[in-house]
Amino acid sequence: MRYEGKLYRPPSEARSYIVQATIGCSHNLCTYCDMYRDKTFRERDLTEVLEDVAEAGRRMPWTDRVFVADGDALIMDVLRWRTILESLRAAFPGLRRVSCYATAQNVLEKSGQALQELREAGLSLLYIGPESGDDVTLRRIVKGATFDDHARAADAAHTAGMEVSTIILLGAGGVERTQEHAAETARLITAMDPEYLGALTLTIIPGTPLERMAEKGRFELPSIHGLLRELHTIVADCSPTDVLFRTNHASSYLPLAGRLPLDRDRILGFIDRALAGEIPLRPEYQRGL
Repeated sequence: MRYEGKLYRPPSEARSYIVQATIGCSHNLCTYCDMYRDKTFRERDLTEVLEDVAEAGRRMPWTDRVFVADGDALIMDVLRWRTILESLRAAFPGLRRVSCYATAQNVLEKSGQALQELREAGLSLLYIGPESGDDVTLRRIVKGATFDDHARAADAAHTAGMEVSTIILLGAGGVERTQEHAAETARLITAMDPEYLGALTLTIIPGTPLERMAEKGRFELPSIHGLLRELHTIVADCSPTDVLFRTNHASSYLPLAGRLPLDRDRILGFIDRALAGEIPLRPEYQRGL
């Protein structure tokens, strides 16, 4: 099994086999992100990918979850996807879930029939990270998609029978748009109605466009209390049908878990206690990406 460069995966894929079918991110313009800036996007040689899958099957035949990397592997065409998914089913007899990162653009570029074909072939979960529901913030972070794009992408995935895990980013609007970012993100969660929801916390990473903006005074990250207030607004105002909610990413100051809206009051109680200083927050030295 061969990997090129650093690998990133969602916290929930910690026990999954990761197969690197693409290198980098086809968009790779988000101002806050340095995950793939040292890579030029391309699809890996398919023969190498299939060889890696076969080797993983010999070493770990019990594997039941697979995450297909890198940044937005959904961009691959249906034929290539089907070939990889068929190899995964052959390698892992007990395979239950195959997932990947996806952008709204990736989803919307595929027809409903194409998405359904991928679902039938075994791709069952898409991680879509709008980061914010505020269109002003989305333009500023160069996300490449709007509120409506993300809502339509989630609907297309659901129509095809796929599950959606939505990723949001506390602090993405900066101090200037903290209220709009929180309110519109809550509205977008309602519109996307995902099965899973993860809240990460923005970190200004050296060498990114966002760092240069911050140095010029064009972006200011909210305080820890400001970030917690954003989280409070999002939890209080979103209305998904039933979503498993977590803030267990290493960037988070306050790890939480529960279902929304079922556990809304309990989660809000924890946030209120954290804001009042009654619950210790994760120290900086334990935070990461």
